[in-house]
Amino acid sequence: MSSLKSMPKSAVVVLYQLAEEGPMSPKDITNTLELSPRTVSFALKFLLTLKLCRKVPNLTDMRQPLYVADRDRARELTMDLQRAKAEAAVRRVIM
Repeated sequence: MSSLKSMPKSAVVVLYQLAEEGPMSPKDITNTLELSPRTVSFALKFLLTLKLCRKVPNLTDMRQPLYVADRDRARELTMDLQRAKAEAAVRRVIM
């Protein structure tokens, strides 16, 4: 599994936004985070590949899908990163 350290910063920011705000369209993400549409598109594709978010239909406007963070997968990723940091700290103390 990928870690937060190896993720593009835009993907981390978009994932955080989705986790905090709930379902959002790419246009809403672009406007809220003041990122280019291309950057948001790249970040969403990256997150979809890692299954950190899902694409769901927007019943009020079918032209604009919504993206939802998979909180469980994001939590796993965060725990993996914290575990790796703790292991690195232990290695530094031992050596």
